[in-house]
Amino acid sequence: MARRTVRLFPQLAVIAALVSAAVGSSYAQEITSYGVVESKDVMIPMRDGVKLAADIYRPARDGYAADGKFPVILMRTPYNKESSAASATALVPHGYVVVLEDVRGRYKSEGHWLALATDPEDGYDTAKWIGAQSWCDGGIGTIGSSYAGATQHAMAIAGAPYLKAMIPRNAMSDFGRYGVRHNGAFELRFFNWVFTLGNATGTPNALPAAKRAASDPAAAEALAQMGNDVRQYARNLPLRPGTTPLKFAPDYEKWLVEAMSHGDYDNFWKNAGSSVVDHLSEYEDVPEYHTTGWYDSWGTQVANLNFVELRKSKKSLQRLIVGPWIHSSENVSYAGEAQFTDDAAIDLTAFQLRWFDHFLKGVDNGVDREPPVRIYVMGGGDAHKTAEGRIYVGGHWRDEQEWPLARTVYTPYYLRAGGVLSPDKPLSDTPITYRFDPKNPVPTLGGNVSSQGTLMFQGAADQRCRADFWLCTDTLPLSARNDVLVFQTPPLEADVEVTGRLVVKLWASSDGLDTDFTAKLVDVYPPNPDFSNGVDLNIADSIVRARYRNGFGKAELLKPGQPYEFTIEMYPTSLVFKKGHRIRLDISSSNFPRFDVNPNTGEPLNDNRRVQTANNTVYLDAQHPSQIILPVIPAR
Repeated sequence: MARRTVRLFPQLAVIAALVSAAVGSSYAQEITSYGVVESKDVMIPMRDGVKLAADIYRPARDGYAADGKFPVILMRTPYNKESSAASATALVPHGYVVVLEDVRGRYKSEGHWLALATDPEDGYDTAKWIGAQSWCDGGIGTIGSSYAGATQHAMAIAGAPYLKAMIPRNAMSDFGRYGVRHNGAFELRFFNWVFTLGNATGTPNALPAAKRAASDPAAAEALAQMGNDVRQYARNLPLRPGTTPLKFAPDYEKWLVEAMSHGDYDNFWKNAGSSVVDHLSEYEDVPEYHTTGWYDSWGTQVANLNFVELRKSKKSLQRLIVGPWIHSSENVSYAGEAQFTDDAAIDLTAFQLRWFDHFLKGVDNGVDREPPVRIYVMGGGDAHKTAEGRIYVGGHWRDEQEWPLARTVYTPYYLRAGGVLSPDKPLSDTPITYRFDPKNPVPTLGGNVSSQGTLMFQGAADQRCRADFWLCTDTLPLSARNDVLVFQTPPLEADVEVTGRLVVKLWASSDGLDTDFTAKLVDVYPPNPDFSNGVDLNIADSIVRARYRNGFGKAELLKPGQPYEFTIEMYPTSLVFKKGHRIRLDISSSNFPRFDVNPNTGEPLNDNRRVQTANNTVYLDAQHPSQIILPVIPAR
């Protein structure tokens, strides 16, 4: 039997005024007087008989559910529906029913966790059930970030009924291209996600979550402990089935082993539940507000793939906002060690209400007449140290008409001898060979990560090792390593804005059958009174596994010593490199634990028994012009 409780909100006029102020004077939020009635653990039947648990929050008057029909806002999450109660109670007073549902196999829902595989059907069945309820007016909007963003895409792929508006924040999608596999490499944040049972272990939920996942209840404590040892397990890859406590959570082990072993881009990835670009024809034509951040772990899919492709193929309004944020952090004005202007943070409740008020209630609030793209252009700050110890990067918001920007001047900067990065083409610069030892990988310092647990940290970071990071053995800059090739411009004579896609065309070879090549874009700050060494601030990075140099299709091993052109696309950005700064590109062959480390042997993925050092060579001549193509925005 579902449990029901009541919450009252007597000062809703104040709340409404705050929401109105947060989004501007042009939008006046209707003042309501609703309380909230909660129905806990309502079991919603799926087509195969499995029941999924949902908490339903309804508008209330005088302690009872209000009469009438209301639009519904749905979140389907693997992260415990109860943890999103605050989001629900912020929306319900404005005249919405909010439904929070645990996805299959998670928390209080029945069935087995299958990593989004059943979420198209489950989302469809949930929407169908909601639409048949007496309190639903026939319109459903969806919310949720990350995995909960993926479940929204899954519903649209399935053509879920009653779906009228979506806000897929930082949405996990197309993750066989980027996000889980990444140009053939594996993003170890998902190793951490599974080893911590979806970020549950190491928290007060550790043991209950472990009991839920365990095939043998007696193994729950071992599963909870496993999450605390994830660093050691990451260093001992590959992962073979039955060799770790993960064997007691077979649903999780099966998916992780397959994902780490499966490099070819085929139906395993295309039909993974939220692959938008592989299912455009089935994807429902529905208004969407796509949100992400320049340091988000899903920025490439959100901005470069989903927004672009859906805007081309659908009639419904598609909007995009990209802030300077790390994953699911739109409410803060910093990302790692970088501090931006105060207005970099947004009021998420107000943001969502404007979208849904228009598309679910028909309110003429102007949301459909605004520019389709809003981006935060990072940079321009004076680089002082804030009270929290961050570097003040600064920035500003700007509206645009498209993404990528039509006025972009794609400008190649070539890798030159002597560590120079220059718009001048090379002639006959000598190639550079470096030694890549998989046993001593380059540590990950910040970047576009999430679900990373104790493996690494997110966002912008000075590219210098630090004593408190578990993979650092010194406090030297990464540029001091012999396996990091550094190419940088002279100090800039004027500001340079770079906004858009970041693509490296690298000519390289190896003496091994397989290896990796990494690229990292860095903003080099000159010294100032607060930072005597200056700051080497990471902007974006990426990797390519050499056997997948020809794309996401089938693997093709290298011919030792033969030069190939490798395409390495980073996550997009928008940044002003200030006058006096340097633009820097770092090339190497590892970035651990952001990505798994290539053993260089050419053995099957996640099944190597050997590790060998590779001698990798980067070419810098006219026939092999290694370069980064920067999307330069001309000054207005």
